[in-house]
Amino acid sequence: MQTQSAFRGLVCTACEEAADPDEERCPDCGGVLVAAYETDSVDSTADLRPFSADDRIGIDEGETPSVSMPALADELGVASAALKDEGRNPTGSLADRKLAPAVTAAVQEGADRVATLSTGNGAQSAAAHAARAGVDSKGFVPSRCPFLNKAMVNVHGGDMRVVEGRYGDAVSVFEDSDDEFASLAPGHPFRVAGGTALALEILGGRDATPDAVVHPTGHGETVVGLERGFALAVEAGLAETVPRLYAAQPADCAPVADAVADGASDPIPVEHPDTIVGPLEVPDPAAGTAAIAALDATDGDAVAVSDEAVLEGAVDGCEMGPEVGATGGTAVAGARALADRGAFDDGDDVVLVNPVAGSKEADLLRSHLMSQGL
Repeated sequence: MQTQSAFRGLVCTACEEAADPDEERCPDCGGVLVAAYETDSVDSTADLRPFSADDRIGIDEGETPSVSMPALADELGVASAALKDEGRNPTGSLADRKLAPAVTAAVQEGADRVATLSTGNGAQSAAAHAARAGVDSKGFVPSRCPFLNKAMVNVHGGDMRVVEGRYGDAVSVFEDSDDEFASLAPGHPFRVAGGTALALEILGGRDATPDAVVHPTGHGETVVGLERGFALAVEAGLAETVPRLYAAQPADCAPVADAVADGASDPIPVEHPDTIVGPLEVPDPAAGTAAIAALDATDGDAVAVSDEAVLEGAVDGCEMGPEVGATGGTAVAGARALADRGAFDDGDDVVLVNPVAGSKEADLLRSHLMSQGL
């Protein structure tokens, strides 16, 4: 595998054992794997990525704007608030950061077909990156996956298996499939690397490390990647502190937030998930245990918010400037709930992550406004 010189393979977040770059999960304990680096060889944040820009199979993902939200900062009672708008990525979601290194790793290992299970955005991104690499792709998505995602999987030349039901049903079909492909399923170590890249980019766009980052959480892998990225930057002398990480989830599908509230180290699977926030309707997250550990390592927390609060957060967020949908509205609603419980100090610099373009979820916001007579 053609990796950056500082890259040293993979390490398990649970047992800390080393693993080869071609492993999907820890061969010893099944834990989530993350990229390891020789930080003494790191001169900049660019060195803390598994692949160089020339070797990575990308479609110009990343370099998304951080939009100041002074009105939200006043409401939260903090010094500043900004929204890292991942909806500006090429296929409209943060998934592009994760699938670029994941597809790159698979292709470098000789794969001619990749596949992932997804609530929608991951399958679309995988198809786009596979097309860029000249390999085949297949997405396993639930029937309630938005039409836009299904259409764009095909537009990018990808195959698709639409599974009747919800995300958990798609997981079962994916795991039982006898198709031949390289798996890029949630929790894959090079998908986690996309979250690490997000952390490094947040650092690169400001004078000081933020005090807190609020991330709408589904699979949990981005939370793991964020903690890993900030911690590596501190270890390499590129940052002074690791910000507190907060996972925000819709109350009707909050396996991580429920576990944190109960003091549990493993996510509490949701038997009957039912939220309007489709990208976050992940009842048993693949990287949930590692995400809970990452929150704990940063003195962070998790919060569950109602669908109504999510929709209000989305509409209010749009009125404050950046275009967010229900997924990004979860960050706004989560930040509000966290402020109410005293999670922030008045001098805090808070970053919210918007994982999905608001235009992808416009129907939800329009329905919400119509229900209010607008």
